Order: sequence, then structure tokens, then C-alpha cells
Amino acid sequence: MSISSAFNSAMSGLSAAGRASAIVSENIANAMTPGYSRRSISLTSNSLTGPGVRVVGTIRHSDPVIVANRRVGDASFASAAALAEFHTGFESLVGTATDPSSISSRLAAFESSLISAASTPNSTQRLDIVADNARDLAQSISQAAEGVRDMRTRADKTISRQVDSLNTAMQSVQELNVRITAAQSGSGDTASLQDQRQVLIDEINQLIPVREIERPNGQIALYTEGGAILVDGPAATMGFTPVNQTTPDMSIENGTLHGLEINGRPVSSRAFSGGELAAQFHIRDDLAVTAQADLDGVARDLIERFETPGLDPSQAAGVPGLFTDNGSALDPTDETGLALRLSLNDLVDPTQGGESWRLRSGIGALVSGPVGDATLLQAFEEILTENRVPGSSIFGSQQLSAADISADLMSKAGSRQDRAEQVLSFAATNKTELTRIELAQGVDTDAELQTLMVVEQAYAANARIIAAVDQMMDELMRLGQ
Repeated sequence: MSISSAFNSAMSGLSAAGRASAIVSENIANAMTPGYSRRSISLTSNSLTGPGVRVVGTIRHSDPVIVANRRVGDASFASAAALAEFHTGFESLVGTATDPSSISSRLAAFESSLISAASTPNSTQRLDIVADNARDLAQSISQAAEGVRDMRTRADKTISRQVDSLNTAMQSVQELNVRITAAQSGSGDTASLQDQRQVLIDEINQLIPVREIERPNGQIALYTEGGAILVDGPAATMGFTPVNQTTPDMSIENGTLHGLEINGRPVSSRAFSGGELAAQFHIRDDLAVTAQADLDGVARDLIERFETPGLDPSQAAGVPGLFTDNGSALDPTDETGLALRLSLNDLVDPTQGGESWRLRSGIGALVSGPVGDATLLQAFEEILTENRVPGSSIFGSQQLSAADISADLMSKAGSRQDRAEQVLSFAATNKTELTRIELAQGVDTDAELQTLMVVEQAYAANARIIAAVDQMMDELMRLGQ
């Protein structure tokens, strides 16, 4: 080997070692950076232009199977978290057995006050307490229904924000596809661009689970699990129209709520199932509707019990009882949203100008009757504890008391929340394990430091060759003098 060949070979080795050390440093610095994949240097012999090595490029190490599995875990966790949040919220609205402000506790307080008032019917104070507890019971049911409506509205608005985020992310993926192709054609390094694209795909996947398909020239296509095209060349455009406020009667079926569109065409929920976006649609169109129906069933039973024919002799048929549908008698054909409209009859509510003595003498009584007559108060208490088939089909066909119905509501809310938490716990564990597996395939700082030591040794060896060449040249110059 000539001196010039040795010199050129050593210089190419120094250049490769410098590039390799830079890549190792980049790996260590980004070991915990989301979307970052480990890099390594790609070398080849420099045989065409002389001895030595040549840096071909940078290799980005990423296992598509592991990434795909981790994305499934991410989407499942996002969906489970959204659903668990709804069920936890509904349980807090309904209340638990130990919660003094729960619907069940309010009902028990109302029943207890009726018993207390019946024992001393001439006590205005005790009659006022009955009215207060009845009003609190009605308000607790209507406030729970209002909370469900708020969660439904919030889900609708969340869908709108997520659709905007998806459109932005998909457009960015399209732009990165173009930039990666351009960089490859110019022999540029595309690893950083691919990292950026992976972060965007992960964001999309959390909302809608996607399948990533490689395309020529470094580009990728994205499809939903249901087969809808999100990005394949141009990015799709998603559309959704939110509403300012939801009401219990709104639905996609009657056209008052809107579904998802892709490029102006409606898509079935099956096309984007599995992620957080589908979970928000499930909350808005199913879970909140069911929760509202449960509360409407409780409200209907309460109104119907106190409209039982013959219960209050002062009341004619068809007039409101102790509890009303926004001041009116129950309309069995208009149950949807009834919990929101539930209220105490103004005639017995002192805060609305009513008089609590009507609880003793009759809601429709013109004048106060005998102050010692507890017949109506006892009848009110008995109608609460009477086992009867609820008018609402939501609680089945078995005979239940008012307390049984409120307990059933509380049990439903609690069991749904427990199941949702179990699903969330499993999804969190699965996500953590899949993320760990992916990280294990990523940057190992110990291995990178070992690689750096090898690079340093190569750098030192090439430096010694250059030093030897320098000494030889000095010696030749000296001999030539």
C-alpha cells in the first residue's frame, strides 16, 4: 500500500468514526424521546475511489410488528379511559350508599320525614321538612340528569375537537411523505422525518386505530381497521358538525345529531371503532342515552306513585300529584327527558308560594283540615314502600318499591363503573407491557456506550496511521535533503 493510500484510508476511517460517534450521541440523547428509533451507521468499502470506507447513510431501526401491537394497546387504553371517565362521572351523579346527597339517601330522608310528620301531623315544622326533602329528592334526580346531559354535550364537543386534530395530523403525514421522498431522492437523511411521522401516526392511532402500509419512495398509507382510507397519497378530510347543547330527544336517527364523514360521505362507526373517537360516539349515542333512560324511569315511578287513583281524595283524576312533570301530570308517552323536568308540586312547596299543610289535608284542598289527621301522610309513606311493577320498562317487570328502584339505579351505576375500571386496568397493563417491549427494541444506553468505546478505538487506530504516515513523510523529506 502506498503512503497516499494509507493516508486516504485513515482519513476515511476518521470521517466514519466521527459520524458514528455523532449517531451514538444522538441515540443516547433521545433514548426517552417519543417516536425516536435507534440509528446506526451504514458503511461500505471505498473501492471505487481507493482504499478505505464510505458512509452510505443512517439506518433507522424499527420493528413494524412491535409498533403495530403497541398502537393497538394505545388505542384500547384511550378508549377504556374515556369510557371509565363517563361511568365514574355517572356514579358520582347518582351517588353511593354512603353518600348523604345520593338519590337513594334523598329518598330515604324523604320517607323518614313522612313517618316523622305522620307521628305529629299538627307540626308545621315537620311538614316543612317533608316538603324540603321532597324538593331535594326531585332536584337530586334532575341534577343528575343535567349532569348526564352535560357529559353528552361534552362528548359531542370532544368529537369535534378530535376531528380537527385528525385532519391536521393527516395533512401533516401527507406533507412528511412528500418531504421524505424528496430527501431520499437527494440522498438525504430521512430518519428524523420518519420519527416526526411516527409521532403523528401515534396521535392519529390513539383516536382511530390505523394500519400502516408501506408505499414506494419511503411513503406510507394509513387505513382504519374498518378499511376507510385516511392517507394514501392525499390525506382524507373528516367532517363533523357539533351542536351547542344536547337534549335527551336528540339522536343521529332523527337527524338532530351528526355522525362522522370522510371526504363528505357518512361512515359507519365500525369504520373507526376501537379508539377514543369511537368511545366518545359511544358515550354520546349509547351510554348517556341509557343513563338518561335510567333516571327517567326513576322520575316516572316517583310521579306515578303519587298520581295513584284514590291516594289523595282532594285530587281529581289527571291532575298533578306530589311530584310533577314541570308542573303537569305525567304523560306516559313523553318519558324521554322526564328526569330533567321532575319537580315538586308548587302547591306544597313553601319556596314557591305553596303551603306544606296540603301534605296533611290534601294537595287539592282549599282549606286546612283537622291538624291531627295523619291519614294522607301515612298513605304517602305507604305508596313509597308499595311493591309495584314500574311503569318504565327500564327496570323490568318485577314488583319494586321506590327504594328498590333507587337501589337498582345505584347498583347499575356502580357495577358499570367497576367493569369500566377493570377494563381500564387491563388496558393500562397491556399498554405498559407493549411499550416496554418496544423500548427494549429501542435505545439501550449501555450498548450505545459500548459502541462508542469501539468507535473511539477505531478513531485512535486511524489517528495512529496518520501519525505514522506523517513520521514517514518527515523521514523521507529528511533523506531527500
